[in-house]
Amino acid sequence: MRTKECPSCAMEVDAKSKECPICQYEFAYVSTGYKWIAILLIIIMLIYLFL
Repeated sequence: MRTKECPSCAMEVDAKSKECPICQYEFAYVSTGYKWIAILLIIIMLIYLFL
């Protein structure tokens, strides 16, 4: 089982948890679609700058 550390209380919680069961800290959720769009835009900008 994968875990992640809660930044509020430092407890190890399940990696898929949306909030910490101890302190109710809500983990930020970033869609993977946004990550790929950001990577694609960075690549396009780098190609544009170096051509």
